[in-house]
Amino acid sequence: MWDTAGQERFRTITQTYYKGAMGIILVYDCTEEQSFANVKNWLKQIDQHAQSNVKKVIVANKCDKPEKAVESERGKELAASYGLEFFESSAKTGENVAEVFDYIARQIID
Repeated sequence: MWDTAGQERFRTITQTYYKGAMGIILVYDCTEEQSFANVKNWLKQIDQHAQSNVKKVIVANKCDKPEKAVESERGKELAASYGLEFFESSAKTGENVAEVFDYIARQIID
């Protein structure tokens, strides 16, 4: 498991991680518009560098915070446009964290 925290300075390194990946969890910060905007770029990178059968899921993190810059519907619409599952989570409270990992693991196994 690799966590780049979405930092652009790791972009060249992450491309090599995509090659052997069986599952990718794309997490954006729902309190930051730019984080959400980056999801499309990450998906392009995955399409270019990962195997075509890699399993993916989109996750909106920090759902415990009331000040959302990106509403749930936008995340759901983006995920649906790519044929992906969507989750909202909170790393702080643990909400849906286990469910996301369970989901991607089951997708890989299936």
